[in-house]
Amino acid sequence: SLFVCLSIFSNRQQFIRSASHLASVSRKLLRSTGHILVCCYCRTADEGTEEYQRVSTKVGKGLTVIQEELHRMRMTTKAQVDSIAIQREVRNMMYKKTDVLEDIPKLPDFLVALRPHTVWEKTPVKLFCTVQGNPRPIVKWYKGGVPVDPLTAPGKYKIENKYGVHSLIISRCAVSDTAEYSAVATNAHGTATSKATVTVKRPQHHVPHLTEIHPSKLEVSMLDRFSVSFGVEGGSISLVCTLVVVPDLPNLPPLAQWYRDDKLLKPSKLAEMLVGGGAARLTLPHLAKDDEGLYTLRIFTKDGTTEHSAYLFVSDAAPSAPGAPGAPLSVKAYDINADYVLVAWKPPNTVNEMAITGYFVDRCESGSDTWVQCNDAPVKVCKYPVHGLKVGHSYHFRVRAVNSAGISRPSRKSDKVTALDAAESERLQVIKIEGKYDIVIKDDDLEGYVTIPGEPTDVHASEIFKSYVVLSWKPPSPRGRAPLWYVIEKVSWQRINTAVKLHSPRYPVFDLQDGQKYQFRVYSVNLYGSSEASEPSEPIQKVDEDGKVPNGGVPSAPGQVVATRNTKSSVFVQWDAPKYLKNLMGYYIDGRIAGSKEWFPCNHKPFKHTRFVVHGLIPGESYTFRVQAVNVYGLSEESQESSSITVEPALGKGVEYATPSAPFGITLLSCDGSSMTLAWKKPKHCGGSKVNAYYIDKRNADSLVWKEVNLVAVTERICTVDNLTEGTFYEFKVQAANMAGVGVPSAPSAPMKCEAWTMEEPGPAYDLSFSEVRCQSLVLLWKAPVYTGASAVTGYLVDMAKKGSSEFVTLTQEAVNHRYLKVTGLKEGETYVFRVRSVNAAGVGKPSKLSEPICAKALPGTQEIVAGVDEETGDVFLSFEACEICETSNFVWSKNYKAIGECPRVAATSKGRTSRLTFSSPDKDDLGAYSVVVTDTEGVSASHTLTEDALNTMLELSYAIRHPIVPLKHGLNYEVLEKGHVRFWLQAVKLSSSVSYRFIVNDKEVTSGEGIKISHDVATGVIQMTVDHFTRANEGTYTVQIHDGKAKAQSSLVMVGDVFKAALKEAEFQRKEHIRKQGPHFSEYLYFTVTEDCTVMLACKVANVKKETSFHWYKEDDEIVPETPPNVMSGACALPIPMFSRKDQGVYKAVLSDDRGKDTSLFDISGKVFDDIINALAQNAGASASELVLQCTPEGIRLQCYMNYYTEEMKTVWKHKESKIASSEKMRIGGTAEMAWMQICDPSDKEKGNYSIEISDGVQTHTRSFDLSGQDRGRVVGGLPDVVTIMEAKSLSLTCTVWGEPTPEVTWFKNEQEVASTEHTKVTFEGGKFASLVITKVTPEDSGKYSINVRNKYGGEFVEITVSVYKQGEQIPEPKLGHPKTPAATPTPTPVPPKAQTPASMRSQASTPASTPVPKSPTPTPKSPTPSRSAKSPTPPRFMKSPTPPRK
Repeated sequence: SLFVCLSIFSNRQQFIRSASHLASVSRKLLRSTGHILVCCYCRTADEGTEEYQRVSTKVGKGLTVIQEELHRMRMTTKAQVDSIAIQREVRNMMYKKTDVLEDIPKLPDFLVALRPHTVWEKTPVKLFCTVQGNPRPIVKWYKGGVPVDPLTAPGKYKIENKYGVHSLIISRCAVSDTAEYSAVATNAHGTATSKATVTVKRPQHHVPHLTEIHPSKLEVSMLDRFSVSFGVEGGSISLVCTLVVVPDLPNLPPLAQWYRDDKLLKPSKLAEMLVGGGAARLTLPHLAKDDEGLYTLRIFTKDGTTEHSAYLFVSDAAPSAPGAPGAPLSVKAYDINADYVLVAWKPPNTVNEMAITGYFVDRCESGSDTWVQCNDAPVKVCKYPVHGLKVGHSYHFRVRAVNSAGISRPSRKSDKVTALDAAESERLQVIKIEGKYDIVIKDDDLEGYVTIPGEPTDVHASEIFKSYVVLSWKPPSPRGRAPLWYVIEKVSWQRINTAVKLHSPRYPVFDLQDGQKYQFRVYSVNLYGSSEASEPSEPIQKVDEDGKVPNGGVPSAPGQVVATRNTKSSVFVQWDAPKYLKNLMGYYIDGRIAGSKEWFPCNHKPFKHTRFVVHGLIPGESYTFRVQAVNVYGLSEESQESSSITVEPALGKGVEYATPSAPFGITLLSCDGSSMTLAWKKPKHCGGSKVNAYYIDKRNADSLVWKEVNLVAVTERICTVDNLTEGTFYEFKVQAANMAGVGVPSAPSAPMKCEAWTMEEPGPAYDLSFSEVRCQSLVLLWKAPVYTGASAVTGYLVDMAKKGSSEFVTLTQEAVNHRYLKVTGLKEGETYVFRVRSVNAAGVGKPSKLSEPICAKALPGTQEIVAGVDEETGDVFLSFEACEICETSNFVWSKNYKAIGECPRVAATSKGRTSRLTFSSPDKDDLGAYSVVVTDTEGVSASHTLTEDALNTMLELSYAIRHPIVPLKHGLNYEVLEKGHVRFWLQAVKLSSSVSYRFIVNDKEVTSGEGIKISHDVATGVIQMTVDHFTRANEGTYTVQIHDGKAKAQSSLVMVGDVFKAALKEAEFQRKEHIRKQGPHFSEYLYFTVTEDCTVMLACKVANVKKETSFHWYKEDDEIVPETPPNVMSGACALPIPMFSRKDQGVYKAVLSDDRGKDTSLFDISGKVFDDIINALAQNAGASASELVLQCTPEGIRLQCYMNYYTEEMKTVWKHKESKIASSEKMRIGGTAEMAWMQICDPSDKEKGNYSIEISDGVQTHTRSFDLSGQDRGRVVGGLPDVVTIMEAKSLSLTCTVWGEPTPEVTWFKNEQEVASTEHTKVTFEGGKFASLVITKVTPEDSGKYSINVRNKYGGEFVEITVSVYKQGEQIPEPKLGHPKTPAATPTPTPVPPKAQTPASMRSQASTPASTPVPKSPTPTPKSPTPSRSAKSPTPPRFMKSPTPPRK
């Protein structure tokens, strides 16, 4: 048996060095033994110690063997290096010999000659040979003595020359390919030929299925290739390239790979790949800016690889809030540990948005849709350490950018990352033995039985930024098998991770102070205890990594930016790298149209190189560019702007086609048996210059030899080929030519039989084209058929189908007689095909060839034709601005879709991207549909229908421009100025500095002179004439004539009759006013105001006064001397009229005088003026009026309304149940200065109801009301005397019966103070009916005036009793009443002082809104201080005191 014992090494490095030796030893042991026995058992502590010593001895011996083996390997390697050097020297000598031999002239010689082949039909064959000679020979291929031309049959022949091997490949052989093929090699010294026969056989039985063909053995050619594309975040896009595959096997698609920025893409939910059906397709269903880049399709073919590349641009989606930044991109997770990960991203481009202030990082567990924000405050750099993850859980991360306008849309989420301990994999070692056995060893096995772990090492800061620092360290060794975590201490060795257990050797620290240096140390901890502290870290300061560099670590601005021409819609931009790169991520390029202030982003993902092609530009437009560098800190300053460049193709440099591309769509239009008329469509690409010629070749369908049809160029896209043999099939091809030369030929047409057309129906229409393609409409145009049939063509039918469908829909119910049709109702983004059928009397003819597929989508920036009138010349015109244009483009105008050409009625001019069609003398003959097409573009076109109404409007405007007038804001008018001057003026909309004008009065021109001033102001457009002394002689007609350049204007004013008299009267008045104002005068004459306390003030304002100026008031010529003398120096004087009433009517006069003169102001207070004053008083009084208050009087009930001031002249109306009340014995109406009242004498049930008072001020009515529709008010039924005389030491009992519904409240008072119930004075109220006040053993101090207040919400009663106490033996005093027994003349409500309320009264007042409101209660007089109370009692037949309160 064999025991292989692996014991403890001091560290992992020692084990790794010895691993190879252990593998070697293990292999020897395996070869020397027949079996392996693995024993596992538990050792005791003593046994472990012995085993450790024994194994340590063996390991020491093993190290000696390893050192010897390393010495042997060094010697062997040195010998091999010497051998390689010798071989290299020999090869160099051989190359030198070859170079000498190559200088010797030599005839062509075939080293490997052609060999014959016999192949099956529809299979490929490859002929190849190797030829040598000096100079290198040129090889040409022949078939049956005729040169082989791959262009004659595209895709059939392929000629190659790779590394001296010449080959001819024939794909899908036909029987007609059977021939003798020869390769002719030629150089300056001679010719050599090699021949071989190819035999193509047609099998008589089924050909066996080809198996085991690898995709890389297929012949693949790319046809239509995807171009530069543009997408938007959140959208989708497909990149498609059509392929020609030989052989085309349905179950064997080509091998295709897609790359983005040279990185291989894998199929996923974000990148769907499909190869087959003659196309390779890459679909990106959820676009993000991460998808922007250079996409490359690489196809593996039999002869290597073929590839195509184009750029995809992905722009920002609409922001979440206006001005918010774009989403960040390229979010990735690095440094993944058990509970920590470092998230990094790239910043978005900010062009017109506010600068980014920070980023929020969100995380989401895999399988969940709940995102959790990781940082409370935005982080300013494009990195953030996320900790607190759960071990073994998978996460996605995303980032949002923040600026002052808001938060961006979230970025694309990162790939899934799993929080795992990265050190675990490093603790596993695998030893391979002879490739058959694997031994997996864990460090735990090598460490033995370790309980307390070792200390961590290499504590340092791996990330240092302004907002955080990331600490890193190496795990301990030995570590132990128990779960491990870490404790971190800083500076004074205070623990900083008290809330969490750290399982990863990483930890972000956020709360460090700026400018402070810190040291850290780390402990390893497990369930057995803690290790020793690690060595302290170097001092760490929280600053930027490049904190000493300005701009917070962003790169410096890029250098000079140079833009050069590229294509008709792109520009090549290159720049110098920044001086300070600082971990550069790439560059953002911005552009703007010359003259504009708005910049736009040219790329949305940082580009790593210093050159970039900006696509999607407007042809013919001029642009300026700038560049910014990007790193983790953000964007650098902008570079200097490039020079302005116009977007035009660079002929011969970067142009994809120097000569035109191939024409296509060859169609047979007519045949008479000896000639055939053909038509074709123009090339898709003109090659940078106008196509000016076409050349046609023909051949017999059974022949391979092409013959020229025309030696002289054909300028139109139609040609008749003569001298043909009837019944023979012919094929045709067409080549286009421009100034650069003749382009590639078209694909051969389908074989066409030369057979005379004899049908009666017309032939096909041809040359279908499109114009004005929009999202829901387009215009289809075509040409009339060449062959008309038995009769003339009378109309056309148009059919439409969706691309790929054979179901055509006829768009015209009846044949149209013109050769264009506007098709509407299309679906945006859908692709359609069309065909046209001609109609004559015999019927419907052949359909035309299908049009090219057309997508219902307008070109970006498409504009329409605008009709207008030239502001300078008055010419009527149609104008069109093209969204794209190139150097060879022309504007072709048409009317009703017929080219206008040279026509005296219109003239077409073009400048830049704008073309204008100007009408010479427009009239009704010019009405119709006008269209314009821009040639050599992707279909730029538009149309406009000129209607009669629109033409008439433009003609009116044209007349106004050609016969201009000076527009006037105001015609001639007049105004009277101070001093009686009269100003005549008018105002024009606009005047130039060269304006001239003249004033004409009564047919005589007036000029500036004595008493007359004439002037104008260009800025305001005012022309004026001022007459200083306006008299009767100035009556007449005034006219102003204006000339301003070509424009004229005239305005007149008739000043006669009443108009002149009014102006003259006003002028005289102003003259007098001017004289009056030379002395003291009234700047404002007398007027009245009403103050808050309803005092009427007569006021005026004076001017030009001095101390000596006197002021006097008069009424009806009687002087009024106010208490306060008027102060004229204040500029205002006033006369107060308090308690205003009818007695104050009269004429008031104010006189102002001094040595300079005298001025008088009169004010008549009567009639309407008096009414206005009363209304003003009523407005004040009505606004201040209190609610109606009920007061009980001996005669009955009185309703009172308090206000600031009341006079009987006010318009007041009392109402009962909406009926007006007239004053009578029953209902008496009156008032005082403080209130208005209404007395209800001897009230009965019919007087119940709602009462109101209406105070009208002429504008609004102020209403106050009181409801008397309830139960009985509180009253004293009886039992109380008026006067009580009692001897000292006797007991006094004042008892009465009260009544009221609801039950009233009762309050007793003595000398105006509420009586409280005590042992001496007891107050009772029993059963809601019997109220009593009992005073035991009265004393002289008990003498005084007592009163009882009984009140509920409907009113109450107040009764007084006079009590006199005399001593024994004294004479009984005579009764003295506290008040006269006669009732007061003016009853008023009993006041309610707020400090004398019981809780019961408070509750009653709170619950009874009809009771007397406290705020409106008048202040009581000294004679009646007793406050009112809500108490029940019918009115007793005795005296009741109800004093009148003074005015508020």
